[in-house]
Amino acid sequence: MDDRRPADDDRGVELDLLTLLPRLTQLGQVLHRSGLMERAMERVGIAIDRPGMSILVTLRMSDRPLRIGEIAERMQVVGPHVTRQMNELERRDLARRVVDPQDQRARLIELTSEGAAVADRYLRTILGWFTDALAAWSPQDRQSFGRLLGRFADDLTAHLAALDDDLPPAP
Repeated sequence: MDDRRPADDDRGVELDLLTLLPRLTQLGQVLHRSGLMERAMERVGIAIDRPGMSILVTLRMSDRPLRIGEIAERMQVVGPHVTRQMNELERRDLARRVVDPQDQRARLIELTSEGAAVADRYLRTILGWFTDALAAWSPQDRQSFGRLLGRFADDLTAHLAALDDDLPPAP
């Protein structure tokens, strides 16, 4: 039987998290400071802003055309933000609005062939850099990392959303 008190267990978790926090901060900073997205877009040869590329990638990773609200939800932004970006993507023939077959009044957003090609080149670039960074890792380590990172991101997202739900409405 384990004689440790619950408080001891909590302190153990806190200590582990305290060693993890600087690494999470380091990762956030290296992704931001390295200009990862900008570098990849430059390599791809497309002059587009970060939110526009995020929409292209969101659509490319989807198995179907999406409504503006679905794109916004996946990107964790508000719908009008996506609508503004969508106007530019449409103007550049990277994405287009199509009729929703389930509701003729609604519109879905889909990539054009050029938009899909841009998103594919961008993703190949980013994934290539990540693959290179993980090259010395064992297949088991890569699999564990992917599983645990996904679990952490999902759990933290859900926890923070629950905290937001507990906030009193703004005056």
